[in-house]
Amino acid sequence: MPDGWPDVYFRCKGCTVTDLMGNNYIDFATMGVGACILGYADDDIDDEVIGTIRRGVMCTLNSLKEIKLAEKLIQLHPWAEMVRLAKTGGEACAIAVRLARAATGKSNVAVCGYHGWHDWYLSANLVDSSRLDEHLLKGLEPKGVPQELYNTTLPFRYGDADALEKIVAVNDLAAIIMEPGRSEIDEEFLQAVRRLASRSGIVLIFDEVTSGFRMNNAGLHMKLGIKPDVAVLGKALGNGYPISAVIGKREIMDQDTFISSTMWSEATGTAAALATLDKMTRLDIPTILTHYGELIADGLEEIGLKVERGIPPLLHIVADNTEQTLITQEMLKKGYLFGSSIYSSYAYNENIISKMLLDLTEVVDKVRRGRVKLEGRVRTNGFERLT
Repeated sequence: MPDGWPDVYFRCKGCTVTDLMGNNYIDFATMGVGACILGYADDDIDDEVIGTIRRGVMCTLNSLKEIKLAEKLIQLHPWAEMVRLAKTGGEACAIAVRLARAATGKSNVAVCGYHGWHDWYLSANLVDSSRLDEHLLKGLEPKGVPQELYNTTLPFRYGDADALEKIVAVNDLAAIIMEPGRSEIDEEFLQAVRRLASRSGIVLIFDEVTSGFRMNNAGLHMKLGIKPDVAVLGKALGNGYPISAVIGKREIMDQDTFISSTMWSEATGTAAALATLDKMTRLDIPTILTHYGELIADGLEEIGLKVERGIPPLLHIVADNTEQTLITQEMLKKGYLFGSSIYSSYAYNENIISKMLLDLTEVVDKVRRGRVKLEGRVRTNGFERLT
């Protein structure tokens, strides 16, 4: 992000973020990197988690909430037979790939989309450091990834069935792991991938860490009617609390390979997930998110901004870095966190959206008339969150 973007926060509630200086911003960026689908510090979720904390979150025994969450996820995804719980999306993807490799006895994996930081994924850039550039984040550096993983992870572009066919023809794949949708949703392509995987004995994994629970109360694939062999869920599942899940068919999930972590049994994430799923179902949150996403996208296009809108609650603005930096710079002055991506949240309402679009109209007009000067560095592409 450009200079002037707050580095850290003091408080966040609803869709309002307060920095250390006491400045308030309405978050029209990613709402906690896409995790806070209900808004920051949602009272219903926090109350359930606080009650769980008071009863103890770590024990020699497993929490009953783990069983209840697994049962709930299978209820929402009837094709799945088993569940493994974890804390983050990246490690859940790593679990899914490990299971596929164990089930097939094969090593190579075809990928489409962003699937985390682990060696198995980042090894794609051992062949060419730009190999993953079209998969959300550019310039991912594979330093520290063993050279022995060279060419075991093979990227293909979303919508390019021919490219995937060629990869399958010359590689003995354990799995195809892909995001079923983000900036676009191509059902015909997804059906072709499903047929190819079935025909070739390849495990099909849908990475729904980002797409899950945005357009329906389950993985996006359930809305599309295209069933994978394994699916990975995260982000919105816990509304900001760490929880992820791998769900899948028994013959893939039930493998004799060591996968374990002490903190996977910690109960705050499972408590948050159960409360989040209950609230999303009870209030039909995906319908509201879709409505908000479409309102925002329509408004952005009326202003003259180009928008990728495959999943309505996950919008991406297509603009050159200088223009985007100037827009972000001026929106900060008006009290908004506003970048190139907007992840809709239940914490929004139509008045908040209308006010943002009104302020944005003024900002874009000033930027395009050349009435705004750059006050810092131009933003860069990539993952630059404070670490």
